[in-house]
Amino acid sequence: MALERPPTLASELTSLPAMSWKRFARDLHDERIEQICILSTSERMQREAEELKQLVTEGADVLSAKSKKERFNEQSWDSLKSSLLYEVLREYKDVLPDDIPAELPQEKGVSTRLISCRERSTV
Repeated sequence: MALERPPTLASELTSLPAMSWKRFARDLHDERIEQICILSTSERMQREAEELKQLVTEGADVLSAKSKKERFNEQSWDSLKSSLLYEVLREYKDVLPDDIPAELPQEKGVSTRLISCRERSTV
């Protein structure tokens, strides 16, 4: 959110929209934040400042890895039951990994290129 001038009154400050800490950390890391205004109690402020400091010092790779892990954990077999592909996925479940791979598979000298061609209909 861009402001022409920073708020100076308490009513102006409290009418500003709140932002989640995850989004704040992401925007701060991406250098999209120029100015910060936080209203809070001193104890909560210290606790959240420590959490934020830890998030920022961990770096973007760790943040994205955490969100990948969270997304991966949300994709359980129970959550896929409503999918049309559920039966096919269960049939080939031995091929699907149980955990996120730590690294890409070793290259074996074979390169594959997939080209998707869709028919275009003329109207």
